[in-house]
Amino acid sequence: MKSENKPTLYWFLLKYKDWNFYIASTSKGLVFVGSQKKPFGELSEWAKKRFQGSPLVEDEEKLEPYAVEIIEYLEGKRQTFTVPFDYNGTVFQLAVWNALCEIPYGQTRTYSDIANYINKPVAVRAVGAAIGANPVLITVPCHRVVGKNGALTGYRGGLEMKTKLLDMERQGSSSNK
Repeated sequence: MKSENKPTLYWFLLKYKDWNFYIASTSKGLVFVGSQKKPFGELSEWAKKRFQGSPLVEDEEKLEPYAVEIIEYLEGKRQTFTVPFDYNGTVFQLAVWNALCEIPYGQTRTYSDIANYINKPVAVRAVGAAIGANPVLITVPCHRVVGKNGALTGYRGGLEMKTKLLDMERQGSSSNK
């Protein structure tokens, strides 16, 4: 039986001011951005499901390009990301995640907006599930999706993290005008 090569997952605990979360990549690109102040278990459990059998190797140097862009974003100096991603999902999930990347900095969209954008207007719940499965918080901006009435809804990173990101973007986009 042929043994399959499992990609190495490189990880690092990104600490910047009061931000504190794990990030991970393969040699191809960013695969995971964790929740604010969650333990390493969040990353290791996710990796067991998505990259079963892949080794987890701490490597700050390999993750530096990703950390730099995320810190620039947290400083209000970056509104979009240019680093490569290596996320895996269904065709539907990828369509949703790509749609999230089209939401302008400092703005929000509803789940219905995203469903309409990907030409699946009746798939609002499925859109919500795909957003919930987004492995790369912040960089694929699922925090910019709100309920139909504008209310903040679930977020893997927690509503406190979502509120903080949205407030930061609103302040950043209003100061850029």
